[in-house]
Amino acid sequence: MAWVFLILASICEIAFAGSLKLTQNFTNIKWTVFFVLFYILSVILLNRAVKEIPIGTAYAVWTGIGAAGTVLIGILYFKEPYPFWRIFFLSTLVLSIVGLKLVSK
Repeated sequence: MAWVFLILASICEIAFAGSLKLTQNFTNIKWTVFFVLFYILSVILLNRAVKEIPIGTAYAVWTGIGAAGTVLIGILYFKEPYPFWRIFFLSTLVLSIVGLKLVSK
């Protein structure tokens, strides 16, 4: 169940990080509330996950999935560029996350 909490925490991190730009420096109240809600939910779920998963592994997976997801949001939603090297290093990040899962309890 801890890994489920960690994945959900990571999805919430993608949601809050992806919405940061939409807050318009926290002047757009709707997106600011969305940002705060998902930030808090992400940390609560991460806290639940670290009860069973080592903190180093959990934090690395949480930030890794969050970073990869945020890059994808940037590419797909905000039309950010995606040159070869950006995709290459994003792929190595995802492979590292999978590796951490494989070697963890």
